Amino acid sequence: MNAPEAPLHWHGSGTSRVPFGAYTDPALYQRELDRLFHGPHWCYVGLAVEIPNTGDYKLSWVGERQVIMVRDRVAPKDRGSDPGIRVVENRCAHRGVRFCQPPMDGQVGNARSFVCPYHQWTYKLNGDLAGLPFKDGVKDGDCVNGGMPADFDLSKNGLTKLRVAVLHGLVFATFSDEAEPLEAYLGDALKPWLDRIFAGRELKLLGYNRQRIPGNWKLMQENIKDPYHPGLLHTWFVTFGLWRADQKSRMVMDAHGRHAVMISRRNDGGENKTVTQGVTSFKADMKLNDPRLLDVVPEPWWTIADPQQPGQTITPTVTMITLFPSVIIQQQVNSLSTRHIVPRGPGEFDFVWTHFGFADDTEEMTTRRLRQANLFGPAGFVSADDGEVIEFSQDGFRQWGADGSTLCELGGKADGVGQPPTEHMVTETLIRSMYAYWRKAMGL
Repeated sequence: MNAPEAPLHWHGSGTSRVPFGAYTDPALYQRELDRLFHGPHWCYVGLAVEIPNTGDYKLSWVGERQVIMVRDRVAPKDRGSDPGIRVVENRCAHRGVRFCQPPMDGQVGNARSFVCPYHQWTYKLNGDLAGLPFKDGVKDGDCVNGGMPADFDLSKNGLTKLRVAVLHGLVFATFSDEAEPLEAYLGDALKPWLDRIFAGRELKLLGYNRQRIPGNWKLMQENIKDPYHPGLLHTWFVTFGLWRADQKSRMVMDAHGRHAVMISRRNDGGENKTVTQGVTSFKADMKLNDPRLLDVVPEPWWTIADPQQPGQTITPTVTMITLFPSVIIQQQVNSLSTRHIVPRGPGEFDFVWTHFGFADDTEEMTTRRLRQANLFGPAGFVSADDGEVIEFSQDGFRQWGADGSTLCELGGKADGVGQPPTEHMVTETLIRSMYAYWRKAMGL
């Protein structure tokens, strides 16, 4: 494994200042792929609802390695315990060809088997090698020409198979045999917030957005662990009251500091004018031509038993869940989506939005979810700001060089791991906790 081009200079033992080299060093990025995305971590690959039928597949990514999420045939005795979802690497075991190409209409298709176009090696949906041309050679009279060696074993020459775990229709995969079970990896602190959205519900796929953002992949994890910026950067949030610093909120992390959820509740009425004074993004005279964008309808599942306060309930209007290293799960009022982070080098990443609702949604609710989704995605009234400011950040890191560092001291310098959740937005604790874990996992 390559060493970083230059050592990272941390200010003391903490993570309140992150060296710019963490975002720009190519060798460090390769170590991230090896230890995080391709190592003992669970990475998001898609939703089970995207491949409902046998043979349905979706092309996805774990780090920079393209994989195929596919619905396999499942024997009747296995039904109920095994959802039949497999994840295999899109790389032929023969000559390394990326054999499965995107269908004309996108990343999802259907196949009875997978066939490499180069030499027609054929694989079952579960990744086993089913057969190959001329395995036993070509007969010429009494002679047989060519063929594979006598000890060639079909069972040992299949596709690379990833471990797969499915939670509430969320599909995760890992290349590592050492990764802990998924539920242990996610942790008890995050479980109530995942259950709140997904448990016992059949999902309905609504659509996709895709974009490439010219910044380091960690910047998007930071962005959704950062409650400081939404009420300052986003005109939409601060002007129309969807996210302001005076709203009741909570920052929760797992026991390792790698995953988190930002929880907030839109104010019922009135406002603290001090949180908008001097904020240049606040536009007091801004009006909506179409007020349906703020047609928020509370849903019964929003209210759950408060995990931190026994006997109490909590009703957030926003939960932003970051699962390290590869996915964000968003509930912003009635809009729901997963956001898949796909690294493309130290200075770029792809960002894939999968918008969803529930199978029992009314037509009106589905329309509402789609309308509110216009706040998000590449050209979203909110999310376009994030993509742009991430690019500006990366430009600043390159301009200064590896010796500079970001400053993440809002709310103190401690990483907060093992401490009670923060009950306000004026903090960068979740960013510090993520880098505490990152340093440990990276061996830095």
